[in-house]
Amino acid sequence: MFHGMFHAAIRRASAVATRRAIAAVASIAAIAGLAACGQSADTRTHISVWSWEPSMETVVQRFESENPDIAVDLTSISGYDNLNTAIQDGYNMPDVAQIEYHALRQYAVSSQLLDLTGRVGSDFGSFYTPGTWASVHLADNVYGLPMDSGPMAFFYNKTVFDDAGVDATKIRTWDDYYKAAKKIKATGAYITADSGDVSFYDAMIWLAGGKPFATSQDGKNVTVNLTGDKGVRKFTAFWQKMINEDLIDTRNVTWSDGWKRGLGRGTIASVFSGAWMTSLLQSDVPGSAGLWRVAQMPTADGKQVTAENGGSAICVLQSTRKPDAAYRFAEFVAHNAEGISARVDGGAFPADLPTLTSPEFLSRTTIKDSRGLDIPYFGGQQFNRVLAQAAKNVTTGYQYLPFEVYARSDFSATVGTAYRWANSWQSYVKRQKAVKEGLLDDDGKPLKPFDKPTDKVTLKQGIALWEKDIKEYGTNQGFTVQ
Repeated sequence: MFHGMFHAAIRRASAVATRRAIAAVASIAAIAGLAACGQSADTRTHISVWSWEPSMETVVQRFESENPDIAVDLTSISGYDNLNTAIQDGYNMPDVAQIEYHALRQYAVSSQLLDLTGRVGSDFGSFYTPGTWASVHLADNVYGLPMDSGPMAFFYNKTVFDDAGVDATKIRTWDDYYKAAKKIKATGAYITADSGDVSFYDAMIWLAGGKPFATSQDGKNVTVNLTGDKGVRKFTAFWQKMINEDLIDTRNVTWSDGWKRGLGRGTIASVFSGAWMTSLLQSDVPGSAGLWRVAQMPTADGKQVTAENGGSAICVLQSTRKPDAAYRFAEFVAHNAEGISARVDGGAFPADLPTLTSPEFLSRTTIKDSRGLDIPYFGGQQFNRVLAQAAKNVTTGYQYLPFEVYARSDFSATVGTAYRWANSWQSYVKRQKAVKEGLLDDDGKPLKPFDKPTDKVTLKQGIALWEKDIKEYGTNQGFTVQ
């Protein structure tokens, strides 16, 4: 077996060497051609950057203007399949990549990211919000610079809440939220929707003070304690109660067309989400402009704390042969005022305190739409003041797994079974009611009852399955898991 693997590796290495040799010959030929035509060769240092942020093109233009010795080759790309393939092939790796906070630890532990600790200034720790700065660290070392942040906030349709007789600004605790959900349900709407969104669930565990994951300084030892963690148990029990009483729309998947229609029609009245939701509400539900507001997250005990939901860093890959040029670009993106302003103007929510505390940012009452028009989407509210405060309220200490990307992909197959059972049960109950009321189907015939769902799966059971899968995967990947 080893013999075959060895020869397979040799063939891959030979293929890579051949591709590089061809590229080198082509490069020499191109330079010779330029010289023959009397043109000067491009002597700039070229760096490859992978990012999905729309404003990055503007950032690149500003950077190249201020740094004429560096050329940025930008590729608009998201997800981690392409990056993982490049790492495995050892070919076509970017010099710089945008990586979400939840995935950063995974690449840092596997030595794919350049340690920036010796490059960052002593002021960087006070330049960023505590939550985002903590998210780019592993074992006290820095592996990226915070680009944006996603402090969780409570986005709600004020009209729907008003019609239900609920003052959303007075919702401080989960019990307040539960009572509001019952009043809103009485009007025919749901207070929110959740069909099993792992990023939301993780963020709510963080919000509840949970710390189910921990990684040792060397990244080799991992603790997974979902079933025993107090924060996990606290939120899971609360959310199960909401689901049991049919106070959450568990059918409409977040970001689906049905979910967007629900927000637009007011049948889904609010969202717990990261601060980046402001621009997405504007683009996905433009017809609700003026109806929405933002408030701080309700918590179990009413304390004003919150968590990060989303956000990303700009990272330099360990494999780069141009670390100085790559870091200069990363620093421009996430620490230079020109780079930051380009991204904030494009809709990013900042991770740096200077922007978060600037009067211009805090007093903003409009969001630019796709036409460049300023829309008072939140009814004239200075929404950034609420979100900036939320950024300050983010607690630190929550850790992501060094294989978080896999863990999140497994959520649907485990915890998601509880949501699917809840959907079956709610459909059964509603059909039973319709049958009892004598309602007819589209052909004018009496509705037939559904089979009663069996083998109930609770969120608690789903969490146990998730923990089991995570531990098995981590062990198989060579980690010591407990």
